[in-house]
Amino acid sequence: MVRLKDIAQHVGVSIMTVSKALRDAPDVSAATKASIKSVARQMGYVPDSSAQGLRTKTTKLFGLLIPAVANPVYARMVMAIEERAHELGYDILFAHSLNKPEREELCLRRFLSRRVDGLFVSPVYRFEAEARIYQEVLASKTPVVLLGPPAPFCKLFVSVEIEELIASYTATQHLLKLGHKHIAYLTGPPTAPWAHERFEGYRRALREAGLDVDDKLVFQSGSTIEDGTKAALQMLNEGCRATAVQAVSDLVAIGCASALLSQGLKIPEDISLVGFGNILTAEYFHVPLTTIRQPKFRLGTAAVDMMMSLIRGEKVQSKRLPAELIERKSTAAPRATSQSK
Repeated sequence: MVRLKDIAQHVGVSIMTVSKALRDAPDVSAATKASIKSVARQMGYVPDSSAQGLRTKTTKLFGLLIPAVANPVYARMVMAIEERAHELGYDILFAHSLNKPEREELCLRRFLSRRVDGLFVSPVYRFEAEARIYQEVLASKTPVVLLGPPAPFCKLFVSVEIEELIASYTATQHLLKLGHKHIAYLTGPPTAPWAHERFEGYRRALREAGLDVDDKLVFQSGSTIEDGTKAALQMLNEGCRATAVQAVSDLVAIGCASALLSQGLKIPEDISLVGFGNILTAEYFHVPLTTIRQPKFRLGTAAVDMMMSLIRGEKVQSKRLPAELIERKSTAAPRATSQSK
């Protein structure tokens, strides 16, 4: 391993001069800096980041915690965070919570033990109003940006999210404008604030159209393809009269679509379907899915910009970015016979 001492001996200067030159200190001439940096590159010198951290009291590390990288909702957001952090000279420590509170707690403690300069966290939502680990993070004074809406146990941290309610409202309006009056809804995890906001958008659009939420058209699903399949089969077994289905996420919608198609139903001829998220699979599914496009890359970039403001000690407000409806082939006007029942 090449040391500062080795470079100093090769150039014929002191170790202190080498250290200053590599840090671009102003009291070293440009010519000397250029010579030292050239020799350092030739010798394959790699700075000791831990030593630099002791001197600057920073680690140039961010902790990033999401439920699972296999969830396509996070793919572009993670890419944006990593790219922007890289531009700023930061590395990412990455971990999965798998939506388990005990794993989330362990991962966050490990990040804190590594003295990360900041944390990006997609919280594991729970019903409890408090969570000890978030109190510990708050006490550590480590800057935190939540990826998604805050819940009571993490409400003191800033967040970056989309306009969940407005986006869901827009999706329901789309179906209403097509002429659908019997719109089933596949809900998300009961602990997740984003799922509640999306359901509220659905409810509000129906109310403004003079329609009430029919409990017989609301089915508990979750957040996975399997959850969507189960909810769709329940819907069919109960003889649901829906001419359209609005799902809380694209994964749930895809699971629902697979179940409907397997039962011989045609989309959108027999039943329309709307998702939420605009994951890549939605566009290339057997029936391209009408959905809500989330600005995933912009969410990640905004999260890093907010983090840098927190590190500089600036006052930061949570951000909500708009989403938009993407119309594809999974939605159409209902058959007249269906609406007349």
